[in-house]
Amino acid sequence: MAAVLRRFSAAQITVISKTKLPSFIISRSFARSSIRQDISEGWINKLSVRKIEPTKESHSRMLSDKGVIYALHTHNVRPDSIDNYLTNYEEIVNIINSKKSELKLELVGSWTVVAGDIDQALHLWQYSGGYDSVDHTQIELSKDKAYQQLFKENGNYLRSRYLQYLLAFSYWPPLTKRNDSNIYEIRSYRLQPGTMIEWGNNWAKAINYRRNNNEPFAGFFSQIGRLYNVHHIWYSSDITILVFITIIIKTNLILYKMFFAISNNNDKNEISCYKNLQARMETRESAWRLPGWDECVAYTVPLIRETHSRILSPTSFSPTK
Repeated sequence: MAAVLRRFSAAQITVISKTKLPSFIISRSFARSSIRQDISEGWINKLSVRKIEPTKESHSRMLSDKGVIYALHTHNVRPDSIDNYLTNYEEIVNIINSKKSELKLELVGSWTVVAGDIDQALHLWQYSGGYDSVDHTQIELSKDKAYQQLFKENGNYLRSRYLQYLLAFSYWPPLTKRNDSNIYEIRSYRLQPGTMIEWGNNWAKAINYRRNNNEPFAGFFSQIGRLYNVHHIWYSSDITILVFITIIIKTNLILYKMFFAISNNNDKNEISCYKNLQARMETRESAWRLPGWDECVAYTVPLIRETHSRILSPTSFSPTK
């Protein structure tokens, strides 16, 4: 019996080696190649990141005016110290405001996070004199004893803090401070290295679809700190709309990761302003009814490694409300 089984096994091997494999097996073996070739014909081609051509200029110079630098301070506050922290920081703001013309520095917006990383505060400062004014400010404030005392006290109310220097996208509408009551959303993106120009090219068109609702507040990309980081800030009187768009974008990211492996280091942030959460949902949902917005999402989702959304409420001393 053992001999019979050995002869039968040998016969199987011989037949298989001399027989042409069925076409469906060959097709399966080259499934990945076939999909790669066919993606140019369908929506999946939008998920592939296109090669960026070499350039003689830095990407930051092509996307922004380096004459104005923004500093985004992120403070993680101890839950039992929120009130003391805000009182302390308002005094810090007052000292800097008293030196505004000399330092070429002013506060643009100040918020606390109400959804997302709660017990967190964000402060956006503008240096109108570029990096020269950043250096000058550090020197001058180091000599101010009142400021140094407040800064030291401020640390007692914090768990951690983080500073990032940003440039504003040149295609974004001019930053205008709001006087009425609004809520804001900051959407932060970490992008693949080398994709900032492609992101900018797509958003330079897409931002026009969001202007009608007077929604964009500011758009930045990082220069110092976490690199390839982008922040968009939006505003509205409602919050429901933001929830809807967050679900859509996260769904697109899941689909993308099913087809491709993502390895990025670019970060992008956007800040939005809304009257309330309902207005947020309605505003963002309306964008999908405009021709071209879906194309922007399709082309930019593959550039993203991670998306982070936070809902913000202005502090009592924030210049924008």
